[in-house]
Amino acid sequence: MENIIKLNQKNLAEIAKQIPCPTYDRSQLKTGIVHVGIGGFHRAHEAFYTDELLHDESIKDWGICGVALLDFDTKIYNTLKEQDGLYTLIIKELDGTLTKRVIGAITECLFAPEDPIKVIEKMASPEVKIITLTITEGGYNYNEATKEFDFSNPLIQHDLEHPKAPKTIFGYLTQALKLRKERSLKGCTIQSCDNIQGNGHMTKRMLLSYVKTAEPELLAWIETNVSFPNAMVDRITPATSPLDIEKLKETSGIDDAWPVVCEPFKQWVIEDDFIAGRPAWETVGAQFVDDVVPYEKMKLSLLNAGHSVLGILGALYGYSTIDEAVGNADISSFLRIYMGNEVTPTLGDLEGVNLKNYKFSLIQRFGNTYIKDQIDRICSQSSAKIPIFILPTINTQLETKGSIDHAAFIIAAFAIYSVGENEFGTQLIIKDAMESVLNEKAIAARTNPEAFLEIEAIFGSLKDNKTFVKSYFNAYQNIVQNGIEKSVKDINSNVLNEI
Repeated sequence: MENIIKLNQKNLAEIAKQIPCPTYDRSQLKTGIVHVGIGGFHRAHEAFYTDELLHDESIKDWGICGVALLDFDTKIYNTLKEQDGLYTLIIKELDGTLTKRVIGAITECLFAPEDPIKVIEKMASPEVKIITLTITEGGYNYNEATKEFDFSNPLIQHDLEHPKAPKTIFGYLTQALKLRKERSLKGCTIQSCDNIQGNGHMTKRMLLSYVKTAEPELLAWIETNVSFPNAMVDRITPATSPLDIEKLKETSGIDDAWPVVCEPFKQWVIEDDFIAGRPAWETVGAQFVDDVVPYEKMKLSLLNAGHSVLGILGALYGYSTIDEAVGNADISSFLRIYMGNEVTPTLGDLEGVNLKNYKFSLIQRFGNTYIKDQIDRICSQSSAKIPIFILPTINTQLETKGSIDHAAFIIAAFAIYSVGENEFGTQLIIKDAMESVLNEKAIAARTNPEAFLEIEAIFGSLKDNKTFVKSYFNAYQNIVQNGIEKSVKDINSNVLNEI
């Protein structure tokens, strides 16, 4: 296309001739939501649902203020600021067609490291009713070994010593809630949109742990004035590639420095526990329920764990994208067996859910050849993901004397992955807060496989379970001696049916 138009509010009317754009008046919106973590997933999910809702022009109270919390987030902050909070959502349909639209729900952007007080004041604003979070599994500062808040984290120590210039979400929330109390304002809802079972419960427990030390007189007020609904979120959102940006320019003439790509599937199941009111997200496809835990457990144990399975095995095979991994018949069989034999028995009765169809749909979604979800992205921060996505299945199966062989194989594969190269000598990109510990224990595992299980913050007391250790040890030895491809074939051949 010859005429390339820069995405911003001024050019919106012109862009609307090419693709759908917000038809509501963004300047009339009040900021009812502060969202921390304005990466791809938030923009493909919560902001998308909210944009859908705002097309009812009688609704003006639910604009989103996006907060970039970390120094690392400088680029996304600058991009959204320059584009007036606007971005293009590109849905990659299963047939390869692209459905594009501009999302306008983010009406303000703040960069926390630049002006912490401004962020605290925004969170404490009377018009803000909800603070939502996508801070990743590792952002909750939870120690798997102690099952408690990790006060040894240097950033937490900083926040305790410098409450007006915090670096973590806990420092910000505590100071904002303190202002609300001091100013006799109403409380608000804090809603996690991260992949953690009981994410609302986790958010509350971790925040109260911090507050108990930082501002103990605030505890009772939070208990009375703040709600923490659980939620299950789902939409595969790979990292945006330079090719996606160029394709948008070529096909629609839009210069968007950071569009978001995602799959067509989306799901949001939310506990209806909002202390200060909420958007009517149910009118645009969200589902409000009394108990979100069964849905959450299903999704974390099947979709998120399935992603980790494909990512770790795919990396060792030398693949670079998830669709390549699931396209391998042996890896696909491995995943089906794991989901059927080891995960399904832990899920119990899921009212209104056809589990067989759900598992089938996951294989389809993982195999979307147009999504090209990078294995590097899926494997990043695996030290925080494995305790949430895979260990609950292992622990439940050990308690009920069920099969754990495929799950133990994944942990063994993770140990070998953590060395930092696959068996073909290809360097693996390890992006993990625990990278040095993982690497150290992975190297030690070459002579003593059980050394890897000594990482208590990830595996807790799993090293003391003889049944698990035996299965893990056998899997590790099999991979080392026979290579990843043959060892996957071997473990699959031990199971008669894919369930």
